[in-house]
Amino acid sequence: MKDLGWIDEVLRNAEKLPQFGISAQFSGNKPCGIGLAIPGTPAELYYIPLDGFVSGMYLAAELKRLLSGNAQIAVYDIKELLRCIEISESGQIFDIKIGAYLLDPLRAAYPYDQLAAEYGGLTIPSAEELFGGKKLPEPAHMEEEQAAKYLAWMALAAVTAAGPMQTRLEETGMYKLFREIEMPLVWTLADMERAGIKVRREALDELSGTLGAQISVIEQRIYAAAGEQFNINSPKQLGVILFEKLQLPGGKKTKTGYSTAADVLEKLAPDVPMVADILEYRQLTKLKSTYADALGGYVQDDGRIHSDFNQTITATGRISSSEPNLQNIPIRMEAGRQIRKVFVPEDGCVFADADYSQIELRVLAAMSGDRNLIEAYREAKDIHRTTASQVFHVPFEEVTDLQRRNAKAVNFGIVYGISSFGLSQGLSITRKEAAEYIEKYFETYPDIKTFLDGLVEKAKDCGYAETLFGRRRPIPELSDSNFMKRSFGERVAMNSPIQGTAADIIKIAMNRVRRRLQKEGFESRLILQVHDELLIEGPEEELEAVSALLEEEMVHAADLAVALVADVHSGHSWYEAK
Repeated sequence: MKDLGWIDEVLRNAEKLPQFGISAQFSGNKPCGIGLAIPGTPAELYYIPLDGFVSGMYLAAELKRLLSGNAQIAVYDIKELLRCIEISESGQIFDIKIGAYLLDPLRAAYPYDQLAAEYGGLTIPSAEELFGGKKLPEPAHMEEEQAAKYLAWMALAAVTAAGPMQTRLEETGMYKLFREIEMPLVWTLADMERAGIKVRREALDELSGTLGAQISVIEQRIYAAAGEQFNINSPKQLGVILFEKLQLPGGKKTKTGYSTAADVLEKLAPDVPMVADILEYRQLTKLKSTYADALGGYVQDDGRIHSDFNQTITATGRISSSEPNLQNIPIRMEAGRQIRKVFVPEDGCVFADADYSQIELRVLAAMSGDRNLIEAYREAKDIHRTTASQVFHVPFEEVTDLQRRNAKAVNFGIVYGISSFGLSQGLSITRKEAAEYIEKYFETYPDIKTFLDGLVEKAKDCGYAETLFGRRRPIPELSDSNFMKRSFGERVAMNSPIQGTAADIIKIAMNRVRRRLQKEGFESRLILQVHDELLIEGPEEELEAVSALLEEEMVHAADLAVALVADVHSGHSWYEAK
């Protein structure tokens, strides 16, 4: 390590090099430090604490100057760096964590020392070794010497692994995906995290009280039906009440008592009001504890929740969120949708919300090339009613609600490689009936059957599934000796190209929306992404133009044989805008 007085000279020397490594650390609202690695024999390692002596503004200006030259900056976790200092989007920045994720999306984590060893053949201390095998401490609680070594080694890992990793991405055909979709997405997600979303605390309190009252009413109904009070949250006590005292059918005895899992209770619920109440009780108590009672703890001093958007978690390429997870708010039940009422725009602002209509089915139609499904979409008819009409051989106008509901289940089930058993469970029909539904579906859309079978065979040959944009998802289960695991692998082989392509498309849309909002000088900003939905907050006077921009960029994110459709709404809460 060298004295801080060297920093100016070091940065000026770095611009003469083709590449250098950098890492960053952030704690709360305060940037802690920067690690810097200049490749050489031996490499030069530096630690720059951002404590006033060297400001983030100064370092940002220096990095901007460096990026105007030819140097490539290799980074481990660029989003962490963007939390410390503002850097404009640049194709000269290479994040090895994102590169490693694309090359092996099944990993649970991507430690810097493993990436240095795997891609650069370099053995360096791991975080566990640096901190004595203990859990990584919060940055604010790290000793400066520990932080210096940690960030410097991380920067060295980045500059060591970047070159070989880029070569590997090029060899696998994923460098374009990396450079054009995943790396720009870092800036999009960083902006969303920085913006956050406003929460009405009083609405949270009201929601908690409302849910509590509803739960209390349901509790009393359950106790009355059971003839006694018991712990509804205890599977053991609940099992005794349902399957011994009330003698309900379907009891499955385990080592710890009767199973009261959701799938067991859902079979009983249509005929037993008490069981339906128990399922509702579980949903409401989860909503209350997970959201109404817990969200307040995430609200920061600015009155907003700044969720973390995770780019390197899911194997399919979808974005996830945490601290808190805003993507799991249930919207199929009204009580779940009510949670969205607590999320509001700033005064004088409004939300514009858009989500893709049936994007995975549209992707399936386009990728399979099935003429019947493509034509159904081009005629802009109700796709589920159209499918029901063709599968059940009845005129479009005479399709019943039940037939449409069943066709909808098959439509979406096919995307996920659903089996006759799974469909029979979902529709409460016999396995034979479910098999007949699936058979009729494939008779109606024969090219889909050929396409899905081809996906499985291709994945067996090469060991991975692939999206339209080249994203790969390894499927080791396909060669497993266990039948159940192989069957799972086949479903993954069918679904991953479809779900992954949909994930790629919404990432493209997010990047395009962010860039246009910035380029055209709007105050509006993208603040949230949930599955196939994007949420923008902005001044009311920008609403019309921003809504048009949002729809345009989502619809044109990909050029498919079936047009993409985005439904745009607005409102003064997330609930109103959805």
